[in-house]
Amino acid sequence: MKNILMAISGPSGVGKGTLVKALLARRKDLIESVSCTTRAPRKGERDGREYFFLKREEFLSRIEKGDFLEYDEHFGNFYGTPKSFVKEALKEKSVILEIDVVGALNAKKAFPECVLVMIVPPSEEELKRRLKGRNSETDEEIERRLSRMEYEFSKKDEYDYIVVNDALDGAESKLEEIIDKEKNR
Repeated sequence: MKNILMAISGPSGVGKGTLVKALLARRKDLIESVSCTTRAPRKGERDGREYFFLKREEFLSRIEKGDFLEYDEHFGNFYGTPKSFVKEALKEKSVILEIDVVGALNAKKAFPECVLVMIVPPSEEELKRRLKGRNSETDEEIERRLSRMEYEFSKKDEYDYIVVNDALDGAESKLEEIIDKEKNR
C-alpha cells in the first residue's frame, strides 16, 4: 500500500473537521496536514495544532519564497499548506488536507495524484442549522459562508469523490473506503 495525499473540502459547517478527527482517531496510517493562516485563533485553538497562526507579513514573505503547496485568501485571511510538512509526512503516512475548494484544486495542480473529496450537506437548511449551532460567526458571516457554497458546488465535477455528510458514521465509512481504494491503487 502506498501513502496518498487526500484533500477534503466543502462548505463551512459541513462537518469536514469532525470527519477528519474521527478518521485520525481510528487510523494510525493517516496524519492531518497543519495549515498556516493569518486569521486569529478561535477559542481552544493552539498554534501548531489546528493551524500555524502567522502574521500577514510573514505569510506574504513565505508566498514569495514558494513555501506553500497551495494558498488562498478568503474572508479577509490567508490560508496555506506548507510544502515541507506534506513532503515529510508522506514519507511515513498518508496525508489529509482539510482545505477549501480553491486550495484543493491548486493542490491537485501541484500534486496530480492528490485525491479530491468534497463533503456536501444533505441540504442547505441543514448546513445553515449547523453553522448557527457553532455559535462562532455572526449572522452576516454565516450568510457570506452560505453564499460561497454555490461557488464551491460549481466545482464538484473536478473532484474525484463526493460524500454526503447526512450521518457521521456513514460519511466516515465512505471516506475510509475511498482511502483504502486509493492506497491500493
